[in-house]
Amino acid sequence: MWPIQTSGRILDGLRALRRDRRGTTAVEMGLVAPALFTLLMGIAWFGYSFWLQNALDFAVTAAARCASINTSTCSDVDSTKTYAANASGASFSSSAFTVNLATTCGGKTGNQVTATYAVPLVIPFINISLTLSSQACYPS
Repeated sequence: MWPIQTSGRILDGLRALRRDRRGTTAVEMGLVAPALFTLLMGIAWFGYSFWLQNALDFAVTAAARCASINTSTCSDVDSTKTYAANASGASFSSSAFTVNLATTCGGKTGNQVTATYAVPLVIPFINISLTLSSQACYPS
């Protein structure tokens, strides 16, 4: 008779465990968390990429204008690249920029600055890299 009482207690324990709902929130969070964090990280990295694109646009525009107007600061290719990298407000190196002095801009002679920058997006479960580019030409 003793084994029967034990199996009855085991069945009662299993029934009680089945009715217990205290851990369902943790299980649901464990199922939803990967998708939620992937979405949040994606939003953050795409926002950062848009900010970098804006900084790249500003840097090439400012550098092309500097090369055309302020020839003492942007007198040659290297100084214009350095000016663009410093004007961006982001961590761009001067090697991301290409400068063409005395080129044709819309039928007029001007200075052209282009830039490309690769952004690796650190999103869980997704391996994506964006290449940002910008170009500006300012007449002399």
